Amino acid sequence: MPRNIMWLLNLLKMKKGKKVVVLTGAGISAESGIATFRDSGGLWEGHDVMEVASPEGWEKNPNLVLDFYNQRRKQAITAQPNAGHLALKELEKYFDVTVITQNVDNLHEKAGSSKVIHLHGELFKARSSVDENLIYDIDGWEIKPGETCEKGSQLRPHIVWFGEMVPMMERAIEETQQADIFLIVGTSLLVYPAAGLINYVDPSIAKYIIDIKAPEMGINDPYLRFIEAKAGEGLPKLIRELVDEHHV
Repeated sequence: MPRNIMWLLNLLKMKKGKKVVVLTGAGISAESGIATFRDSGGLWEGHDVMEVASPEGWEKNPNLVLDFYNQRRKQAITAQPNAGHLALKELEKYFDVTVITQNVDNLHEKAGSSKVIHLHGELFKARSSVDENLIYDIDGWEIKPGETCEKGSQLRPHIVWFGEMVPMMERAIEETQQADIFLIVGTSLLVYPAAGLINYVDPSIAKYIIDIKAPEMGINDPYLRFIEAKAGEGLPKLIRELVDEHHV
């Protein structure tokens, strides 16, 4: 790449500010009233996970799967972003921010975050059951039996089920490797491959975990700070610190 173009790219990056990558999990959505699917018994709203979140479950009983996600969508459609979501939007005034979320709701988008990567799919989108590249916005909260894609196949939830590839993982890794600051919010770091993203972070950069309890996996990192708080409380405080420390 010509030297003058490299100089211009570096200048633009300096003007835009440092790159902050944020990995969010169920904890941030729970504060907006979005129930976490899985309870302490491993059931999702009373269903075995493989009944409603696997290709096998879809093949066995597609109507059950459609209804399960229709009910989740009906609940989520009225949910509003909380202080944690809004703080991440505010952060964009000072930093180049990418949100990588394990959540399938659209609360980051509702809050106004401009760059959001959904690792596990998007609740308010449907896709073809024969061509994963055919993705559609859902009008309302239902995917009905008999609703088909342009190829004539039943529409399914645009959700990454157990046993399926995580198509956005490669992009998430690329973003993580470029981070100057890395935040982890509302996730136990037990769900893979998302939990493995921390292994792609530059070891020498500042890393923060905000959650109501520390992750069970032991992390011995002098550049890592744990903040014991809900996202709606911890994020606004941390973001004020980051702005004071880094913004010129």
